[in-house]
Amino acid sequence: AGPQDLECLFDVFLKTVKNYQKNDHTPVKDILHKTLHFLNSESIVEESPRKVLIIGSGGLSIGQAGEFDYSGSQAIKALREENIQTVLINPNIATVQTSKGMADKVYFLPLVPEYVEQVIRSERPDGVLLTFGGQTGLNCGVELEKAGVFSKYGVKILGTPIQAIIDTEDRKVFSERIAAIGEKVAPSMAAHSVQEALEAAEILGYPVMARAAFSLGGLGSGFANNKDELRLLATQALAHSTQLIVDKSLKGWKEVEYEVVRDAYDNCITVCNMENVDPLGIHTGESIVVAPSQTLSNREYNMLRTTAINVIRNFGVVGECNIQYALNPNSEEYYIIEVNARLSRSSALASKATGYPLAYIAAKLALGISLPQLKNSVTGVTTACFEPSLDYCVVKIPRWDLHKFSRVSTKIGSSMKSVGEVMAIGRKFEEAFQKALR
Repeated sequence: AGPQDLECLFDVFLKTVKNYQKNDHTPVKDILHKTLHFLNSESIVEESPRKVLIIGSGGLSIGQAGEFDYSGSQAIKALREENIQTVLINPNIATVQTSKGMADKVYFLPLVPEYVEQVIRSERPDGVLLTFGGQTGLNCGVELEKAGVFSKYGVKILGTPIQAIIDTEDRKVFSERIAAIGEKVAPSMAAHSVQEALEAAEILGYPVMARAAFSLGGLGSGFANNKDELRLLATQALAHSTQLIVDKSLKGWKEVEYEVVRDAYDNCITVCNMENVDPLGIHTGESIVVAPSQTLSNREYNMLRTTAINVIRNFGVVGECNIQYALNPNSEEYYIIEVNARLSRSSALASKATGYPLAYIAAKLALGISLPQLKNSVTGVTTACFEPSLDYCVVKIPRWDLHKFSRVSTKIGSSMKSVGEVMAIGRKFEEAFQKALR
């Protein structure tokens, strides 16, 4: 059990030994170069853009808070280093990214397609970054792409191709693409009405989990043990979204996440893996998260790591990506729950836990710079292509503010209620856990 992404190096070694026996003295360096050479590369930026529009984090709400302000601020810093003019659109004045000295130009406008189009019309940026503003910014970008606004004004989408983002958000397409590379998604079906949801549940078998697609913080989701419960859930979820996902319940399985980074030249590393103390069924934003994972065996860790790299390569993500798994605690059976081809809440935690600035690196990669060219900002010596190894433990505990809201259930579940979180670092889990609670 070990990393499988560079198994080809061992093949080169065997090939060299065989060649030597046949009196073929081809230099090893040439064979290595030929093996590791990456050909297909549509996502490489030919020339650096002069002006880039960043879709910001928007208003704060439960499920989306300071972590997207953090990622946007990092992106602005990265672009300024490359002498690129930055234009930011963000209606929230109480953020770091809108403060003086950050972006060259700030528009305090709502993150809706009509307003963003007006900014594009007046500013005429060369490129746009969609993945730094959380789900709100992403949804807005997808709408603009579908309306043909970006192609109309000749704006290039930097970083992850827009199709990859749409494919990871649309559950049906997502499960088909994952199945195509031989991986498994949790058994689920998409529904567009309450009746379709009930039919899907009959096929999957109760208990099921219902959740709205394209939604923030697990809005309108929950578990249903029978038809009546599902009918109620489906009605609520369809009020938030046009598509409803009905999943087979995997309650009690472990929930594990990996943060993966890939550049336009197909260099791929996993920056951090995290494990939720709470089992599947509790929203990530509601549960205690530990990095690095504490209960995975070496075999399980590498099995999930290899899968993460295969998936991110299949989708062609350029930048940062978060992949979540459900892992059976009694066997090595696992399912991919979802892939976020954007910076997420977990990315902010992973950045702070490892010291690897994911948002900053993702912005640089979107410009077509490769991982080996970037310096690791912590060590200042190694390149960004090194995977951080932690000799400490990080624990994140959410914070709730339920006394402000009357009649709110105090039970945690699949919908996010926490309003913030704390992070603690310690030499071992017990120490970090107690620090965080204190």
